[in-house]
Amino acid sequence: MIRLIAQTPDSWVEAVLTSFNTFLNDHAAAEKKASGMAMSMALHFRDRERLVTEMIDLSIEEMTHFRECVRLLHERGLKLLPDEKDEYVNELRSQVRTTREEGFLDRLLVGGIIEARGVERFGMLAKALPKGDLKSFYEAITRSEERHNGLFLELAREYFADEEIQERLQELLEFEAELVERLPIRPYLH
Repeated sequence: MIRLIAQTPDSWVEAVLTSFNTFLNDHAAAEKKASGMAMSMALHFRDRERLVTEMIDLSIEEMTHFRECVRLLHERGLKLLPDEKDEYVNELRSQVRTTREEGFLDRLLVGGIIEARGVERFGMLAKALPKGDLKSFYEAITRSEERHNGLFLELAREYFADEEIQERLQELLEFEAELVERLPIRPYLH
């Protein structure tokens, strides 16, 4: 399990609860993008059989979450809005090195870090929501993100030495901590 350095402030939950419909639309977009990222990895690294299988399964699970978010939007009388750029994800991905093997490790670790942030934030939201279907949904999403976080680290360990993983993970976690601390608090997942 990847452990984050910086913690999300409670003001993030307040922002989400104040503008939950905005958050829900962003959550849907994040799930759709995560599904696409998993398929991209499966196709780009198709010579790694386990990775391909795991990424296909991950893509399907993320698309299922997208479908559930869309259902929640429709129940609220809302429609999907156009995607917005995710500065958090884009800046993290800017740290991915360009050689095939280094880039592969970085994509796995960045994927795990994004999932770790999801675990934290979905967990905070689930805790703040009143008992009911929405709370149950976000508790389930939190558990799912925990599995994904572990999967990315497990895959990294299958293909890379622990020392290499830990050194690069620390660099990326430090970058991510600085990123989280400087980005504004908004009713978005990231």
